Amino acid sequence: MGGTGSFEENEITQAAALKYEPGSASAPVLAAFGEGHLAKKIVDIAKESGVPVMPDPSLASMLSKISVGDEISPDMYEAVAKVLAFVAEVDKRYGDKARAAQ
Repeated sequence: MGGTGSFEENEITQAAALKYEPGSASAPVLAAFGEGHLAKKIVDIAKESGVPVMPDPSLASMLSKISVGDEISPDMYEAVAKVLAFVAEVDKRYGDKARAAQ
């Protein structure tokens, strides 16, 4: 799924990766979280893998309070829903471009 973080291209302070598989979990799960150098590495890996990256410093801060592997809490649903909508839009645009290229 997508990542989120507090960063400019050269100044990444926090980054998180979320994983959501509808039907297998009741809510998205924190797949990775890091600060400083590790945050930049998370963003770099996401970009290299074609995973959409959405900067959201307040969500990154909220996610820093849970452990990797934990489901997000209900108070995070609204913020994470924005990330899911962002990822869905990126996927839709990519799919439209791929279909147009065929």
